[in-house]
Amino acid sequence: GVGTVPVGRVETGRMNIGDKLIVMPGGLQTELRSVETHHTPLKSAQAGDNIGFNLRGIAKNEIRRGDVIGHPDNPPTVAAEFTARIIVVYHPTAIAAGYTPVIHAHTTQGAATITELVSKIDGTTGQPSDDKPKSLKSGDGAIVKIMPLRPMCIESFSEFPELGRFALRDMGATVAAGVVQKVDKIWSADKK
Repeated sequence: GVGTVPVGRVETGRMNIGDKLIVMPGGLQTELRSVETHHTPLKSAQAGDNIGFNLRGIAKNEIRRGDVIGHPDNPPTVAAEFTARIIVVYHPTAIAAGYTPVIHAHTTQGAATITELVSKIDGTTGQPSDDKPKSLKSGDGAIVKIMPLRPMCIESFSEFPELGRFALRDMGATVAAGVVQKVDKIWSADKK
């Protein structure tokens, strides 16, 4: 029936029935049992496909919105902190280190703290400036460090654009939009 299997989009690569898979950030290891699209069974799925799927030994309620499934030899990255390039779309006052909006990336969302304002981006050259800004206001571009408050799958934009874009929202409004430049710290299992 409808809603009996988890659904998702294959963002990159491909997966075949029988492939060993890992669900992140939880780390559950499994195997792809079946794939369907519009109730038609498939033998494999590739980037761009919107699919329903079934994983061996994993109940539907064990897969949560925001989970990313990948191959165990190259598992999805669970970021503890990352460096990003952002543009401040709108903020009524100014953003400083310690600001904790909600990050929205692919299907996941959660609180995240801007831990450091690394540099402003010069509006004319597009290059980072040398000075560490004290704060950012509407219209500013900047390089910042961001720490999700709980495990979040996110990738560098250069490697996986689909999983490397995000928005920062606060009080129902978009404060900033950005791309992940690099993941600086991986969320380790002992941190759970």
